[in-house]
Amino acid sequence: MKLGVIRCMQTEDYCPGTADFKVIKNRKGAFEGVEEDIEIIGFINCGGCPGKKGVLRARELVKRGADTIAFASCIQKGTPIGYPCPFAKKMRDLVANDLGDDVRIIDYTH
Repeated sequence: MKLGVIRCMQTEDYCPGTADFKVIKNRKGAFEGVEEDIEIIGFINCGGCPGKKGVLRARELVKRGADTIAFASCIQKGTPIGYPCPFAKKMRDLVANDLGDDVRIIDYTH
């Protein structure tokens, strides 16, 4: 798996992504059961509300080799600030539709 992670720009001041990297390395959370090697291609924010840059950022991750895009838990679950992105579903759908079936989408990390 060649993984690109998109995170919430609003949580960058609170979270350096440590839990994301840990669950990827230890194959926990959304990566439990993944048997193939996982290579992190990039770790980037969504570009800020309302997440319209998420598509462009996902395209760039794919251009650089990602075959899987994961939305960090800060987007879907609101960790660590307890505020899920109100645009999460729309951003996910736009990214999935833009990239097509060849790119796997993961809705959260941990």
